[in-house]
Amino acid sequence: MRFALCQISSTADPQENLATVRTEIASAARQGARVVHFPEATQCRFGVDLKPVAEPLDGPWATEVRAIADEHDVVVVAGMFTPGEGSRVTNTTLVTGAGLHLGYDKIHLFDAFGFKESDNVTPGEKPVTFDVDGVTIGLATCYDVRFPELFRTLATTAPVILVGASWGAGPGKADQWDLLVQARALDATSWVLACGQAFPDADYGSAPTGIGRSAVVDPIGTVRERLDGRPGTIVSDVDPALIEDVRAKLPVLANRRL
Repeated sequence: MRFALCQISSTADPQENLATVRTEIASAARQGARVVHFPEATQCRFGVDLKPVAEPLDGPWATEVRAIADEHDVVVVAGMFTPGEGSRVTNTTLVTGAGLHLGYDKIHLFDAFGFKESDNVTPGEKPVTFDVDGVTIGLATCYDVRFPELFRTLATTAPVILVGASWGAGPGKADQWDLLVQARALDATSWVLACGQAFPDADYGSAPTGIGRSAVVDPIGTVRERLDGRPGTIVSDVDPALIEDVRAKLPVLANRRL
């Protein structure tokens, strides 16, 4: 199955970002991608009030993404914000196209490194998977990558796990991102395809607005492709059947005792 990882730099304007999504989907579809993966916060970058941006999955932004996905016969995975509890929003990953329209709500909120996502975001409660052409795909968002138990749970059914991120910059953060993405592929013995926001051109203060470094990592932890901090796209063929061979040689899921 061919995946496209579209490493973009979202703005504070959802309509401007929608235009970028439209362009990237068309390009990915021309290259034969079946699943087009965008980062966390594709709808709107962090560092602004997200409450006015949030809308349900049947709202205009997500509905338009669905129409674009259907036009190009692809499945699109993209970060957006839906209404949360009280004045908060929910950090949601939209999955749409090819008869699918659902969302994953980020479980682990980024209350770390001086940032407190839980002040403005309601956490999700359960893992989410979906099927494309007989392949089960799991979802995770940014800070989720620090929690191996989520990836092991997804790995029970999903040979491919997509991670959308808007990773915060700072000393050692790029090294941590690279290490964690590879470690989660090894923990799960699954493909991990991590798509991050590109490093922004402007300074948005302490908001986690991205460092790039999107990557395709195979079930043995080998980085097949990786971008730098600039906007760009990876188009990669992923073989879910590789999972059987890897898990026969490295049966960490079968061998675990806790």
